[in-house]
Amino acid sequence: MAMASFLRRLLLFSFLLSLSHSSAATRPDALVVPVKKDPSTLQYVARIGQRTPLALLDLVVDLGGRFLWVDCDTDYASSTYRPSRCGSAQCSLARATGCGDCSSPPGPGCNNDTCGVSPENPVTRTSTGGELAQDALSLHSTDGSSPGPLATAPRFLFSCAPAFLLQGLAADADGVAGFGRTNIALPTQLAAAFSFHRVFATCLTSITDGVIFFGDGPYNLLPNVNASQSLIYTPLLVNPVCTAGTCTRDEKSVEYFIGVKHIKVNDKDVALNKTLLSIDSKGVGGTKLSTVAPYTVLESSIHKAVTAAFAAALGGVRRTAPVAPFEVCYNASDLGSTRVGPAVPQIDLVLQNEGVYWRIFGANSMVSAADGVLCLGFVDGGPNPRTSIVIGGYQMEDNLLQFDLAASRLGFSSSLLFRQTNCANFNFTSTA
Repeated sequence: MAMASFLRRLLLFSFLLSLSHSSAATRPDALVVPVKKDPSTLQYVARIGQRTPLALLDLVVDLGGRFLWVDCDTDYASSTYRPSRCGSAQCSLARATGCGDCSSPPGPGCNNDTCGVSPENPVTRTSTGGELAQDALSLHSTDGSSPGPLATAPRFLFSCAPAFLLQGLAADADGVAGFGRTNIALPTQLAAAFSFHRVFATCLTSITDGVIFFGDGPYNLLPNVNASQSLIYTPLLVNPVCTAGTCTRDEKSVEYFIGVKHIKVNDKDVALNKTLLSIDSKGVGGTKLSTVAPYTVLESSIHKAVTAAFAAALGGVRRTAPVAPFEVCYNASDLGSTRVGPAVPQIDLVLQNEGVYWRIFGANSMVSAADGVLCLGFVDGGPNPRTSIVIGGYQMEDNLLQFDLAASRLGFSSSLLFRQTNCANFNFTSTA
């Protein structure tokens, strides 16, 4: 058993070393990709270069996804595509458990004596078999203020998937970019390829381009704001039970969990069942972050308590009829305006102690759900969800979130609107 473990570690080290031979003339300190919000699905879509010759792919961002997968059925052409052979270091790195042959003509996604993984559509929760392979992956380098020359990881591991797995994803999506806590997710592979820290940061927005950084800051936004300054930190927790659609034996979740201890509305504690805030031995409960959930989803009793406390704090303002999927709604004209959005009660997710909290202001709590109607953007997730609180994309917008995988901590800024900037303010216009 000890020898097998040693051999796996040796294979892992050898492959990570091979990844470090990138084609960049000088190694970048960080990389950057633009991210758009699809207005129909509310998914966040990153544009990333892959293949030789270079093709630009639109990939749905899945914060908890295991790896990058793309549709190889539709016009995949690349001179640098290489399938991963059974028993190779790549298969070990990906924890691929099966090997097989393909009965169709050979090509990307269909080769003999290759290992397979299970690409998953995070929206439909559909999984299928997919060939593990490697190809060139290209992103812009950055000094933290603007994009620089393209940097290429020549042997980036990903999975081919059949075209049907795209169903439910944003129009024209080519696949999914997984950012989870695995050896072959984007953050870990890119850190190995370019020898920078296993850190990435998201800055999502609903207007024009948001941005994702790989590597340490600075993360500079116009007008001359370093968004990585004054971050608040909280530990990233590990759910001991896999939360993906398909799991291997004894696999832990690769999604990002944080430890919410209680919730406040206008600085007052919300009475709720706090056992729901912890992850139990079956992997149920707790709080995770998801770019696939458009809005924050709360277990039913938590949702009822939070919405009741919010409505009570706005007791002097008349509510309107609810607009699905939201329950607490108001005429926009009845609410004032502030630098950080509509003038409504603030909601605090209190973390490891009273001094560490994620404060949600009106810009991230109120959704324009109908003409002239603003609704509290929290959704009822039912009485028995797998995870009690899922912090969705809308609540992350115009907040910088830094995921430090080596230190297992999350840094967050709260609303950047307070600093007179937002996540659409990275200077993409000066692309080199």
